Amino acid sequence: MAGQVAVVTGASKGIGLAVTRALLAEGVAVVAGARDASEELDALQAWAEVDFVAVDLGEPDGAARLVDAAAGRGRLDVLVNNVGAVTPRLDGFGAVTDDQWLRSYTLNLMAAVRTTRAALPMMLAQGRGSVVATCSVNAVLADPGVIDYSAAKAALRSFCKSLSKELGPSGIRVNTVSPGPVATDLWLGAGGVADTVAGRQGADPSAVAAAAAADSVTGRFTRPEEVAALIAFLASDVAGNITGADVVIDGGLITTT
Repeated sequence: MAGQVAVVTGASKGIGLAVTRALLAEGVAVVAGARDASEELDALQAWAEVDFVAVDLGEPDGAARLVDAAAGRGRLDVLVNNVGAVTPRLDGFGAVTDDQWLRSYTLNLMAAVRTTRAALPMMLAQGRGSVVATCSVNAVLADPGVIDYSAAKAALRSFCKSLSKELGPSGIRVNTVSPGPVATDLWLGAGGVADTVAGRQGADPSAVAAAAAADSVTGRFTRPEEVAALIAFLASDVAGNITGADVVIDGGLITTT
């Protein structure tokens, strides 16, 4: 992948930061989008080909500004739609407001729709490209505790599958990666899922996390570097005939027959 250019959203921490590192290791120049930088991302910029763009993809014009930064490099080979957010809904469906539904759909679906729409002209002109979106097992493992997030991720998966059929003949592949619980701040940090659920239950966040890990046959959370390696593989020409796929990385959380 040396010499290619990628846009990664939500790149300052968690899975997005791990993807940025994985692509840099393959010789890819990365345009890293996030609302705020991080110490880890700043450190990467000191020695690697990383352009940080401060952007809020919850805003309608954010995607175009991010992709414009890639246009300055003259090409765009890979788009990783990673940005997203989840908030546990512990008071039931009736307590989830319209604004909360709209925020979930904006960050987990429309950010990817808008960024992909902005990126496609360059990819179509090149006659090649790869789009990978970070989805979730909740796209199929519907959970009332994250009801709006589950619905938005199901929509993201369907969007990517539909788009793969349209763009395949043009040399552009579209895939999704669906992790189970991942060892990032989204799950394990202050205000994360484990912390929020523990606060309601009067439990210890580590106990909530341990119970979630125990649901997987491997008995642990996926590491962000493992998700990143899978995304880098799907983005590369090694996976040149994989499109329209949703690849699950969940430690066996979802059982199949």
